[in-house]
Amino acid sequence: MSFDFDLYVIGGGSGGVRAARWSALAGAKVGLCEEYRYGGTSEIRGCVPKKLMVFASSFSEIAEDAEGFGWSSSTRTFDWPAFIAKKDTEIDRLEEIYASNLQKAGVEIERARGTLKDPHTVALSNGRTITARHILIATGVRPFCPDLPGIEHAITSNEVFHLADMPKRTLIVGGGYIACEFAGIMNGLGSAVTQFYRGAQILRGFDDEVRGHIAEEMRKKSIDLHVGRDVVSIEKTETGLTVTCTDGSMREVDCVLYATGRQPNAAGLGLAELGVGLAQNGAVKVDAYSQTAVPSIYAVGDVTDRVNLTPVAIREGMAFAETVFKSNPTPVDHALIPTAVFTQPEIGTVGLTQEEARETHEIEVYRATFRPMFHAFAGRDQRMLMKLIVDKPSQRVLGVHIVGPAAGEMIQMVGIAVKMGATKADFDRTVAVHPTAAEELVTMRDPVPG
Repeated sequence: MSFDFDLYVIGGGSGGVRAARWSALAGAKVGLCEEYRYGGTSEIRGCVPKKLMVFASSFSEIAEDAEGFGWSSSTRTFDWPAFIAKKDTEIDRLEEIYASNLQKAGVEIERARGTLKDPHTVALSNGRTITARHILIATGVRPFCPDLPGIEHAITSNEVFHLADMPKRTLIVGGGYIACEFAGIMNGLGSAVTQFYRGAQILRGFDDEVRGHIAEEMRKKSIDLHVGRDVVSIEKTETGLTVTCTDGSMREVDCVLYATGRQPNAAGLGLAELGVGLAQNGAVKVDAYSQTAVPSIYAVGDVTDRVNLTPVAIREGMAFAETVFKSNPTPVDHALIPTAVFTQPEIGTVGLTQEEARETHEIEVYRATFRPMFHAFAGRDQRMLMKLIVDKPSQRVLGVHIVGPAAGEMIQMVGIAVKMGATKADFDRTVAVHPTAAEELVTMRDPVPG
């Protein structure tokens, strides 16, 4: 049977774009459709604009710290519209690069929504129908909001990047990394921030000590963090939004930002009708090679709900191209993935948490908490936390957790060592770089008692 394409990709985010480019460079005829913007959540309304906002929000604290180093401060104001305009220009530039790189690789791109008619046919919202030997689903995830009275007055992390003005009072609902990151961002930009999380502690799934440390540091920065609390209803008034809480209290804010998780964006694509397996949350079920139950249909990235990180989606896209178009079956290695959370202070983590490790290993824990030189001199009460989780019999480092300035940069390098199977002795043999915060990683000598 003759097909229009060897591969057709539905979704122009990080995973879909990488799979399309690598497949085209391997000699395949490739097409791709994207209904929103090329680059996906990460580049357009996720990692990149968020990190720009983290940078912007950090200057208020830097300006305060400068006084501790002898600088005289002047009146400080933040121009939200000017920042948003410049951010939009940067995102436009990045999207153009994504589209250009696809076209340079020979990928035919369409600004349209794609749905499946059969295992080899895609119907586009612009009326075009195409056929392909292989179809790749890379449609990512979308924010989830609960169904409660007044939820239409709330926004998500999609809309926060496009607010015309910065809210003076912000309520953030959620306790995951997106909620905690935006709590720091809005607080740093000058908004009075309240955060509700219905669970017992924020950042579920992270090391318990890291969770507690971050919560304490957030409160030090005047973020009004409440755990065990949720929203019952939201009412719009002449002066803002009145929020009724589960404890019966009420408060007025200007903006309610929901960051209560994301759901795989697979509904309405026609997958279930063709026999593609879907998980209870809508995620596309795939094997180790990203293939679904329908042999011609594959899926990569967050829509599969494996490890929802941009670099992982990119790796999955590359592995798909190697497997399908380079005759090199390549499963994706999802073990020991380093990651960063851009809270303030930020988190860098790789490997097992202390709680996970002690379930299956006899462990030693090495810990250091201290005020970094920069903050100590500036007079700021912000403490850094570093932890090594070590398998006692083999001395292999099972996990590393860092909270503090440049934690994300540090964990990228530490991740290499952990992935290679480094032991505590390997860390000890490494000469420290002085004076740095990172030197604590190689100078912790005694495990925590008990």
